[in-house]
Amino acid sequence: MEVGRLPISASQRGKLISAGYTTLSSLSSLSPSDLALDLRISDNEAAEILKVASLGSRLDEPEGGRAIVNGAQTAWDMLHEDEMFPRITTSCLDLDNILGGGINCKEVTEIGGVPGMGKTQLGIQLAVNVQIPVDYGGLGAKAIYIDTEGSFMVERVLQIAEACIEDMTECNGLLRKDFQAGQLKMHPNNILENIFYFRVCSYTEQIALTNYLDKFISEHKDVKVVIVDSVTFHFRQDFDDMALRTRLLSGIALKLMKLAKEHGLAVVLLNQVTTKYIEGSFQLTLALGDSWSHSCTNRVILYWNGNERYAYIDKSPSLRSASAPYSVTSKGIRNSASTCKRIRMM
Repeated sequence: MEVGRLPISASQRGKLISAGYTTLSSLSSLSPSDLALDLRISDNEAAEILKVASLGSRLDEPEGGRAIVNGAQTAWDMLHEDEMFPRITTSCLDLDNILGGGINCKEVTEIGGVPGMGKTQLGIQLAVNVQIPVDYGGLGAKAIYIDTEGSFMVERVLQIAEACIEDMTECNGLLRKDFQAGQLKMHPNNILENIFYFRVCSYTEQIALTNYLDKFISEHKDVKVVIVDSVTFHFRQDFDDMALRTRLLSGIALKLMKLAKEHGLAVVLLNQVTTKYIEGSFQLTLALGDSWSHSCTNRVILYWNGNERYAYIDKSPSLRSASAPYSVTSKGIRNSASTCKRIRMM
């Protein structure tokens, strides 16, 4: 059970979430005095909260008091399952190639870089491309876009949606498919309707929304990508307690990894950069520290090489380290060396 469902006051729930206590299990080993210190409340109030949480835990237990453990899955089944999941194209063939075909479902992918690299553009591109019909190599799904910075521009989404439909129309002409029915379904307005947008204005809202996503996705099972732009913004301000920040971020990361696996969707976390003192000089690195780098399956770093944008696979258990150029155009993310439009075809 989530803390948000406990029958306590809204202010108490807010204090618990702000302090990083989002599940009942996170409260199970606490003493009233420890909880009172963390929440800055009286010992009596903390004891009452723990009493309610303890009752909630007992009600949440399965009959017999035994935990439910899912059965084992063989490595062969996992390999076959991974092959069955399509990837989400980035609309840049070179970038897709180093990603093994695109952004993988059931995984958390972090993409970071300095301002102006096109992180938001790439996020919008993925929110559009996840809707490419199955007949055209896509997933025919929907997207969730979580905006923490206010950088989401619906006019830009419309531009990229129109370009995506143009790409499919062009490919339809080359393959001589009957695209008429598909064209009616893929009107730019329909693409916009299939992107669920959440504006988040504080780290407490971000935590609350992360906790709510499982319920929302259970009700919208055709969602296949969750984009957070950016995961960093609210956690780089007003945090003197770094241990608290690490605990909150770890909780968010665990929930997002669970979402990706259980719902078979891609989670894409856009990240900012910061400076780090390494070997006598300050160097750029992705924000939130080294511990955060373990919270994602794949890590992609965007950087400038002269006047050209490049993406580099910095970390992945299944992809080799490699770089690829890409460009940000009026139509969205495209190949750097060519102005022709491409989408991945199966």
